Amino acid sequence: MSISIRSATSADAKVIADFNNRMAMETEGNALSNDLIVPGVSALLHDATKGRYWVAVAEESIVGQIMVTYEWSDWRNGMLWWIQSVYVHEDFRRRGIFSALYRHVESLAAAEADVRGLRLYVEEENRGAQKTYESLGMSVTGYRVMETIFEQGAKRGRIQ
Repeated sequence: MSISIRSATSADAKVIADFNNRMAMETEGNALSNDLIVPGVSALLHDATKGRYWVAVAEESIVGQIMVTYEWSDWRNGMLWWIQSVYVHEDFRRRGIFSALYRHVESLAAAEADVRGLRLYVEEENRGAQKTYESLGMSVTGYRVMETIFEQGAKRGRIQ
């Protein structure tokens, strides 16, 4: 099976949104709203400052995806690329597709003078994904991700 990796285009938005929905259901039991995810994917595809998607193509179909978003690190005086929205279609798993996507992104990041590294977050219970990431050279950090999420359309207070 031949795999090619290419930058995603706006024509790929519905497939990427579908893959994101599948990933959320598999990893968190969470059904994403198409009213949010399709415009969210499209927004990134139309604005490279938000991030980038790449897709893996096999047999003339998209079979996997990877996204990066950017974080400025003042400590490193450079960018960290956060890997997100990783998904490989279930019919194509264990065939090296994620590794090909990861190595593609890794090579692009390493070629950029201001990129200092790659990061991702993974569910604590997802041991299979953790082993895959470790096999590619990633290591567990001492950080724990914490968040505050604002609901879409919720009334927000002002910081004074």
